[in-house]
Amino acid sequence: MMEKKIWVYIEHHNGKVEPVSLELLSKATDIAGGYKDGASVEAVILGDDLQDALAELATSGANSIYAIENKCLKEYSPWTYVPVITQVVTKHKPDLFLFGATAMGNVVGPSVAARLKTGMAAHCIDLHINPQEQMVANVPAFGGKVISEILCPDNLPQMASTKPGIFEKKSFDQHEVKVIKEDISEVLEQIDLSKLKHITDVEVTPEGVGLNKAELVICGGFGVAVEKDWKHIRNLAQKLGAAVACTRPVVDSGLAKENQMIGTSGCSVKPKVYLGFGVSGATHHVCGMNTTGYVITVNRDKAANIFKYSDLCIVDDADKILASLDEAVK
Repeated sequence: MMEKKIWVYIEHHNGKVEPVSLELLSKATDIAGGYKDGASVEAVILGDDLQDALAELATSGANSIYAIENKCLKEYSPWTYVPVITQVVTKHKPDLFLFGATAMGNVVGPSVAARLKTGMAAHCIDLHINPQEQMVANVPAFGGKVISEILCPDNLPQMASTKPGIFEKKSFDQHEVKVIKEDISEVLEQIDLSKLKHITDVEVTPEGVGLNKAELVICGGFGVAVEKDWKHIRNLAQKLGAAVACTRPVVDSGLAKENQMIGTSGCSVKPKVYLGFGVSGATHHVCGMNTTGYVITVNRDKAANIFKYSDLCIVDDADKILASLDEAVK
């Protein structure tokens, strides 16, 4: 029997591999043990100058790296990336193919899956191999009320994506990694490169402390989704050097932005302390913060689901506690 192959698509920027790709490689080494005879963990990376990224991948847990280098791939474009990746998958036939649920991964992954006529489970919170050696993808459904199990038993590769921060990044010793160069000249000849032209890159720096770096996160939910309460959250975060986060209702109210939302459709955080005000604790939100060091939450509903994941629970009006804290902290 041929050895199973688990592929991970590698995102990188300025020569550095994105954390979500390293997290997925670590997860891939875990799920490889679900196969009776094990599996090879393999990275797939596209770009122009890949030397620095390849050096970093030598300690990522990957057994092999498919390095696809071409000056046409210097800037990311689905117009080139999707057909190139599709060709490499068709040639080498991996069993699993994992992507980060990022701006890039959310386009490239499903597009490749469509060309390969296979399925893709998006925004997964866990992955494992069942006794039939099929990948089972756990995905929140019905507003986070249930965790569904998604399988794609009849088509390969089985594909899935996860948000950054869902899995832990492991440390691996430096080891020899087989680098496989791919010739993509044939597929590039079939692409009209004039149809999509790269103009420039624009990097937008988020205001305040970034959620992925913050040691303290203050999160507001539906219970404080009004301007006067949100002002207290912003003031408190500024005084404490914390990052401001939210749940979906706050974004819908216009008080916060999408990049501040925690959950399966937002981002995942691992601060030392999470302060939650008026957060109900829906599964799709909890999935993005349940690895926090210490969780303190305020909700007037003593049966709020968020309390199941809290180290310190305060049953009270969140707006009242917020106002008091804002006044007390100088």
